[in-house]
Amino acid sequence: MQVVLRARGDFGEWRDAARDLLTKGVSPRDIDWLSEEAVSQELFPALTAPKAIARAVSVPKDFLPLAESLICHSDPGRFDLAYRLLWRLQTEKDLLHVRTDPDIARAHALDRSVHRDSHKMHAFVRFKEIPCETDRRAFVAWFEPDQYIVARNAGFFQRRFTDMDWLIATPKGSIAWDGETVRFSDEPAERPDISDEADDLWRIYYAHIFNPARLKVKAMQAEMPKKYWKNLPEVALIPELIFGAEQRVRDMAARAASDQAPAFHHRLHMRKS
Repeated sequence: MQVVLRARGDFGEWRDAARDLLTKGVSPRDIDWLSEEAVSQELFPALTAPKAIARAVSVPKDFLPLAESLICHSDPGRFDLAYRLLWRLQTEKDLLHVRTDPDIARAHALDRSVHRDSHKMHAFVRFKEIPCETDRRAFVAWFEPDQYIVARNAGFFQRRFTDMDWLIATPKGSIAWDGETVRFSDEPAERPDISDEADDLWRIYYAHIFNPARLKVKAMQAEMPKKYWKNLPEVALIPELIFGAEQRVRDMAARAASDQAPAFHHRLHMRKS
């Protein structure tokens, strides 16, 4: 049978479908999980669900947060993996603790990817101010996540930026806060063409915290991958800062050498006095 989901990070739609299938005893091998987008390209109609015997459902408490994370991933096999784990947990009670199991290993790999994408969203969202008719300031940001993490991170931005109205638009949906309510849309958004004075502030800040003596280009790119650069105003400085890093280190060493007092200068001075 085919189960068709919007497949945009909504854990509830998968949970409801999975619960119904599991109570009916439908095996993972009898299910083909599809997104609406994939179905629109299918040549064959959905198959009828096989007859099955209803059964009771129970899951360990650690499964739900893992499953919620899996459903936010963009991997086409995430729904099948989550349901397969759910099915196996009915008889393999300690499955989640078997890290060498291929399904468990894959689940945790996807989970890490979702958490990493959320971390990048927290770090690389750059708000830009827009005109507002109310007393509250209003801002818009654009971000390009790999996974369906937008709704998942609404609480973080609500707590951080409670005193202003904001919209975060992404190709995988948008979240907005008006001081009272968080609104979410899973429809893809278009990138707004907006810049403000904060762009210059980001560049000034980044230039001042850049330490050429501790520059490690590969480590920097691992923490700030190039795919995010086009949306970060401060990265326009990176090529110039990297190019001039060695000379700045030499200049810093020269200044330190000229400004440094001779060894034991203070003790010698005390003896003379």
